[in-house]
Amino acid sequence: MTFETDAAGERLPNGERRRWWKEAVVYQVYPRSFADSDGDGVGDIRGIVDRVGHLDDLGVDVVWLNPVYESPQADNGYDIADYRAIDEQYGTMADWEELLDTLHDHDIRLIMDLVVNHTSDEHDWFQNALTSRDADYRDYYIWREGRDAAEVDETYDVGPDGEVPPNDWESFFGGPAWAYHEATGEWYLHLFDRKQPDLNWENPDVRDDVFEMMNWWIEKGIDGFRMDVINLVSKPEGLPSTDPEAGIRTIDRVTNGPRVHEFLGEMRDRVLDRGFLTVGEMIGDPLPGEHARRYVSPGPDGDGLSMLFHFEHVLLDRGERIWETTDWDLTDLKAVFDRWQAAFADEGWNSLYLNNHDQPRMVSRFGNDGEYRRESAKLLGTLLHTLRGTPYVYQGEELGMTNYPFESLDDFRDVGTLNPVRTALDRGVVESFDAVKEALRANSRDNARTPVQWSDEEHAGFSDAEPWISVNPNYDEVNAEAERADEDSVYHYYRRLVEFRHENDVVVYGDYDPLTPDHESLWAYTRTLGDERLFVVLNFADEATTYDAPAELVGDATLALGNYDDDDGVDETLDLRPWEARVYRTR
Repeated sequence: MTFETDAAGERLPNGERRRWWKEAVVYQVYPRSFADSDGDGVGDIRGIVDRVGHLDDLGVDVVWLNPVYESPQADNGYDIADYRAIDEQYGTMADWEELLDTLHDHDIRLIMDLVVNHTSDEHDWFQNALTSRDADYRDYYIWREGRDAAEVDETYDVGPDGEVPPNDWESFFGGPAWAYHEATGEWYLHLFDRKQPDLNWENPDVRDDVFEMMNWWIEKGIDGFRMDVINLVSKPEGLPSTDPEAGIRTIDRVTNGPRVHEFLGEMRDRVLDRGFLTVGEMIGDPLPGEHARRYVSPGPDGDGLSMLFHFEHVLLDRGERIWETTDWDLTDLKAVFDRWQAAFADEGWNSLYLNNHDQPRMVSRFGNDGEYRRESAKLLGTLLHTLRGTPYVYQGEELGMTNYPFESLDDFRDVGTLNPVRTALDRGVVESFDAVKEALRANSRDNARTPVQWSDEEHAGFSDAEPWISVNPNYDEVNAEAERADEDSVYHYYRRLVEFRHENDVVVYGDYDPLTPDHESLWAYTRTLGDERLFVVLNFADEATTYDAPAELVGDATLALGNYDDDDGVDETLDLRPWEARVYRTR
C-alpha cells in the first residue's frame, strides 16, 4: 500500500499546516514482550502479526517497532550486530515483510527504531576495529590513550596498572564510559554498556554507511524512524572531563554536541526529506530553546524532524541514580507540558507520552494504580490525547497495566538497573538491595517490559512457556480479554479517545491555553481552532474536587467525553469525582 505524504499540507484556520503524522496515533511495540508465537518465552514478529487485529480495533495509525535487528541482546536489541538482518529469536526477514504488509493492509504505517549512536561490539565494523590501530574500521569508533593514574585524583578498577580512562565520563549504565582493549593498548568510548561502543560520526564514512542503511530500509517500504539518543552523535572537541564545581556532568558534555545539527541536516538532505514520520529521542535536558526548535524546524536552518522526545517531565521524580527519587507535584508536571506546548505553538510539533519501554507504567507513576486504577488510566489517556501533539500509546497502556512488584535483584533483567546497582553494592555506595528496593520498583525500565497481559490463562496468554521476564501477578484481573469484554474498560475508553481525535481537527491542531497552572490537583485547559473550542478539566486526586469554571466556557457546554459512565451535568461550579476527566464542547 502507498500512503499519501500530504507534502503540500493544507493550511487550517490558525495557520497550522496539516500533516498526516500530526493527525496520527502511534502505538509502540516492544517485541520481546508483546506476544510469543513459537513458545520460547520471548515475543517475536509472528506474535505481532497475530495481534494486528487488536491494534486495528484500537484505531491506531502507526506502529513504532523497537529493535528486531540481529543482536547479542546485551541491551535487549539496542546493541545491533547487523542493521540489515532480523535477529533469529524474533523471526526472519520474511516474517518482518509479512508484518509490514499486514500493517499496511490495515492502513497502519510502520516506523523502525534507528540506533546509530553506537553498535554492538559484535558488529563486523567493531570486530575489524579490534584487530589493530591501523584497521580499516578503527576510525568508525572513538579510541583514546589512557591517562597517567599518578597525575589524576581519580580511582578506577578497570584498565592496566598505572593507567586510568581518557576522561572521567561515566556510562549511563554505571561505571566508566571507557573500556580498555589490551591487544591494541587503547580505550574505546561506550556511553551505555561496554558492549555498545559509540560510533565516530566525525568520520564521513560512518555517516555514508548509516545513510545508505537507512535508505535500504526505506526502499523496503517503511514509513519513518524513531531515532535512539540521536542528540548524542556529536561529541565535544577534545572530549573534556566533567566539571563538578560548575555542575557539568557527563550528560551535559555529550548531549547536543557542536556538529549535531550539521549531521542531522545531512541526514535530512540525503535520506529524510520525503514526508516520513521522524521522531528524535533527545536525552538530557534540552529545554524548549534553540536546540529543540532547530531539531524540529522545517526551515533551511532546521533539521526537519517531525517531532522529538524530551525527558523533562519524566525526570521530575528522578534523582541522579536509578535508586534515587525526588519530590514533585502536579504544578511541576503542568509547567513542563505548558512550556513545551508554548515552545512549538508557532513552529514545530510535540510528541506526547507518559511511558514507554524506558519508563515505568504511567498509571503507577502519575495516577493511582490501586483503588482508582481504571479512572486514573483513563484520565491520563485523556490528557495525552487532548493536548497539542502526536500521542504515543505504549503496549499495555490501553489495558491500564501497572508496575511490577519486584522483590529481589534477581527479578530484574535490565542492564540499566542491574549494572549501576551491582556496582553501587560492590563499592559500598548502597548498603543492600532492600535499602533501595522501593525506588527500583518505582524507577526500573523493567516495569514496562513485563509481558503484555492478553488473558487470564497461564503466563497471561503471552506465551506457552515461562516468559523471559515475569508476568505481573495482576494479569488475572488486568488483561486484554477482560478489557475487550467490558464496555466501560480502559481499552474501550482508549478506542473512543482515538476516534474522537480522528474526528475533530480541534483536538489535533487547536491552540492550547492553560487555565489552572497553580492548582494543586486540577488541570484545566482549552483547545481552540476557528470557531471550535474544547474545554478539558482533569482531577488528579483521590478526592472529589470543586472547580469554579469560567462562565463563558460552561454556559452552553455539552459533555463530549468523560471517564465516568454518567453525566454529572455542567454549570459554573464543577464537582469532579476522584480522577475524573471531562471534555466539553463549548463556544
